[in-house]
Amino acid sequence: MFGPGIPLIVKEIHDDSSVTATFLLSIYVLGFALGPLLVAPISELYGRRYLYIFGNILFTGFTIGTALSSSIGLLFAFRLLMGLSGVVLLTIGSGSIADMMPPEKRGRAVSIWALGPLLGPCVGPVAGGYLIRAAGWRWVFWLISILAGIFIPVSILVLRETYPPAILEHKASRLRKKTGNEEIRSRLEQQTRMSEKLRLAAMRPIKLLVATPVVTLNGLYIAISYGILYLLVATFTFVYTEYYGFDEGSSGLSFLPAGIGMVVGVIGFGQLTDLIVKRTKARGLEHKPEDRLKPIMAVPCALALPFGLFLYGWTVQNGVHWIVPMLGVMVMCIGLMGTMTCIQNYLIDAYPQCAASVTATLTILRSLLGALLPLSGLEMYDALGLGWPVGDSWLGFIALSLVPILVSFYVFGERIRGRFNSKL
Repeated sequence: MFGPGIPLIVKEIHDDSSVTATFLLSIYVLGFALGPLLVAPISELYGRRYLYIFGNILFTGFTIGTALSSSIGLLFAFRLLMGLSGVVLLTIGSGSIADMMPPEKRGRAVSIWALGPLLGPCVGPVAGGYLIRAAGWRWVFWLISILAGIFIPVSILVLRETYPPAILEHKASRLRKKTGNEEIRSRLEQQTRMSEKLRLAAMRPIKLLVATPVVTLNGLYIAISYGILYLLVATFTFVYTEYYGFDEGSSGLSFLPAGIGMVVGVIGFGQLTDLIVKRTKARGLEHKPEDRLKPIMAVPCALALPFGLFLYGWTVQNGVHWIVPMLGVMVMCIGLMGTMTCIQNYLIDAYPQCAASVTATLTILRSLLGALLPLSGLEMYDALGLGWPVGDSWLGFIALSLVPILVSFYVFGERIRGRFNSKL
């Protein structure tokens, strides 16, 4: 949300380094890469509810700290802590959906949930640009802290536990206290020591990352796509102010096409992936996770991503009216959202018992690239340009080379899962 204000912050701290400017955005995403290693194991041992509540309390506090920061060091530190606490929803949101939703309703729910962390960086700067111009960049964080603070009492009153083992364990604990019978146990309780449970839970995201090709390769696909998006988002303000003369307020509007594209992707592909599952069951066939990767849906989405990149880079470089590169960004984000919908639903269907750990693995990969790739964005564009033959063309060809991954897992995914079905 404070992306349009980065030039003002850089001027205020007397540091015109493009790396410093970009890192103000990236360090928040870097927190997303570290937090899931702790959040996912805790959620699969003790449940989701308290993590949501305490995560939001910490996020609100660290956002206030960011608003009060008096130096670049404090600003970096609190931005990192915001990411570490804010990643709770990104990590366990899909787990809550898997707890509550059957497969035929899960696609739309997952796509709407996944829209949040992608739509925020694209739509937030629209309001942020005008807020920064009117009240200064610190008010971005004051506004975020106010909104997050409102949800603290709401979450305490409204949120309920969804993780079945935690629900049954809480019920068994109440019965033990009520009856005095210490033999009452949840039927889902694992008969292992707590230290062993913690070790297994902590290792699960790492095991998914290194020992299950289905998660690793699809996670890399999402990570690279997410990194490309963040690279573009980190450079929108500079591109549209330098090439098209936008000011701080109107430069925020350059993020809007990405948000529109994502909403279109959610509305279209979230419904479509559920429709495919329903039709499979209506024909009396067993639903397989690979149904989420049907080429009729996945391949056009995957191709839209590089096409949008080519359109954006080539038209900016050649001075075409600003509406055309914005259309390119919108097409790219429609494809990105469709691809992420396919992959995330596929992985949740394939590993429903550890959906939070699967999402943690995806979040770690995509956040690392989302944090690090933009650091070289402005230097890359300065050296290579925006369009042909390098710049965004290079990114487009990378995205194009990833398309066979989806087709391969649609054809061979079940066989690969069977071969690498390690105990999780």
